[in-house]
Amino acid sequence: MDLTHASTVPDVLRRSAARVPERTALHFADRRWTYRALDAAVTRAAAWLLARGLRPGDRVAALGRNSDGYLILFLACGRAGLVHVPVNFHATADELRYFTAQSGSSLLLHDPEFAAAAAALAPLPTADLDELRTAASAGPVPALDVAVADTDLAQLLYTSGTTAAPKGAMMTHRALLHEYLSAITALDLTERDRPLHALPLYHSAQLHVFLLPYLALGAENRLIAAPDPADLLGRLPREQVTSFFAPPTVWTALLNHPDFPAAAAAGLTRLTKAYYGASIMPAPVLAGLRAALPATGFYNAFGQSEAGPLTCVLRPEEHAERPDSAGRPVLFVEVKVVDEEGAEVGPDRVGEVLYRSPQLCTGYWGKPAETVAAFDGGWFHSGDLVRRDAEGYLFVVDRLKDVINTGGVLVSSREVEDVLYGHPAVAEAAVIGTPHPRWVEAVTAVVVVREPVGAEELIAYARERLPGYKAPKAVHFATELPKNASGKLLKRELRERLGGSAPGGAD
Repeated sequence: MDLTHASTVPDVLRRSAARVPERTALHFADRRWTYRALDAAVTRAAAWLLARGLRPGDRVAALGRNSDGYLILFLACGRAGLVHVPVNFHATADELRYFTAQSGSSLLLHDPEFAAAAAALAPLPTADLDELRTAASAGPVPALDVAVADTDLAQLLYTSGTTAAPKGAMMTHRALLHEYLSAITALDLTERDRPLHALPLYHSAQLHVFLLPYLALGAENRLIAAPDPADLLGRLPREQVTSFFAPPTVWTALLNHPDFPAAAAAGLTRLTKAYYGASIMPAPVLAGLRAALPATGFYNAFGQSEAGPLTCVLRPEEHAERPDSAGRPVLFVEVKVVDEEGAEVGPDRVGEVLYRSPQLCTGYWGKPAETVAAFDGGWFHSGDLVRRDAEGYLFVVDRLKDVINTGGVLVSSREVEDVLYGHPAVAEAAVIGTPHPRWVEAVTAVVVVREPVGAEELIAYARERLPGYKAPKAVHFATELPKNASGKLLKRELRERLGGSAPGGAD
């Protein structure tokens, strides 16, 4: 195997360690890692994994919250030629068995708090992530004799499973490296930024759009366990953070927090780059954030796991004219928009967006039929309905599976959600289709409110601003909306929960 020109994901850390060895690479809790120390720890951890009998190509599952140990494990897998399998730490016992069995994992690394869940997977071997971090922290740095090609798998990146059983997207080192360069150029990432990483590292957006590209640049990174709004409003100014990514649900919680106005006025002046993505940002929320933070540049980072995940970006200077756009394709991504027959549609016509890119996965692990279907015609079928204007900007209409068919007419859940967000009592809203004996599906809203309001008032509010067939026929109240750890709304859970419930009640 000729590896003369091969480059792998851990090589981005190695090069930064050679260029800026004593610069701080990562702060986590009370621990600080320089680039030299972090690179050495990754090599020790790779040797530790191989000493357990693992061989290149083996899959290693990771069940843990954000930590330096979790990051070291991911990079160590790449350096040892192993395939990292990130697992949602909110996974049920059945889901955990599915992830580890479907991937054929040979080892599960876990946080101490998940020891019981890991033990239930016997006979699958398990180990503690703290044990790996301790072994990686000190001692001689071994010489590894492992040949890793850029076409080798780096990760099985499971889809979020919001509409179907998760599928393991097979991501190569080459695909991820292309994605990192796309992210750096489209999102204006620089080594002078002071990024804070708060979303789960098992999710592709936080790991591959922000943390790894920033490590490639040699920036000083801060990592925390979770994005608590009250903590963030104190931490962002205290740690002089200039770059921060969060999904719309987190930005909504920040905007709605009682401390936000004071923080925005006095404490968030250093935040120059604000990123959102992973799901659709409600238009009223974005407008409120931009008004409160006029010196902050907002970027819409759009994409999906199978593309690493970044495919399109709307830059700050583009928000004024097109605040509801997902932007244009990034450096290594081509797009086209097609109708149900696969024919490309013209400007401002709605269709499914398809991708062609070196960032794309090579298929789904152990699912050849799904792989063939996803890449039908040589393009990756995203499942996202969009329209593209004459200048190439994409506008997301909905996920194909989130479009509501009511009486034979298709309704975008996003359009209804944006209207509901305009009501002063609504803090969060999700719109789904529920079974209806006459209309096939009824437009149904689930809302979290900041002050008391009746279902009839919200329905009337929507009917004043939407055609009758688009307005909700029922409104349900909840104390919170179901989300995965990356902040993405789990509409599948809402559909299951409301399949047979009566309107107007509290969930």
